[in-house]
Amino acid sequence: MSRRTSRPRGSAPAAASPGITPQSPCLCGLPATYGGCCGRLHAGTTAAPTCEALMRSRYAAFVVRDAGYLLRTWHPETRPPSVDFDPAMRWTGLDILETTEGSAFHTTGTVTFRAHYTDGGRPDALHEKSRFVRHEGAWVYATAVFVD
Repeated sequence: MSRRTSRPRGSAPAAASPGITPQSPCLCGLPATYGGCCGRLHAGTTAAPTCEALMRSRYAAFVVRDAGYLLRTWHPETRPPSVDFDPAMRWTGLDILETTEGSAFHTTGTVTFRAHYTDGGRPDALHEKSRFVRHEGAWVYATAVFVD
């Protein structure tokens, strides 16, 4: 996901705040706990094995406002200097619509998805096709095309 918005500087990721614990349901929509799924990727204890897993973990990082993880998993050639978050925006769900390649046997892959959110209480969605590449052995987000 490439959505960049603004937020007050110094805000901590929601993962460090009450409500999101390792035992919480994972924010990416898979039937696992946050600690057993995207939380371990955010913590750096493991790397995403597929571009879909990276996409899901990046979505969850937007939910918990983990700018450090988003920047670490962004290709250095397209990575912005910072990621800011809009305090009025709340991510509410992720639908993976299509994946191409992106397994342990590939060097590139795409994930088409719809990420649902509310902005100031108004529901909306981001429909995007993201491209991922291997960089120094790990999957990273490279670019995106907004579908609608």
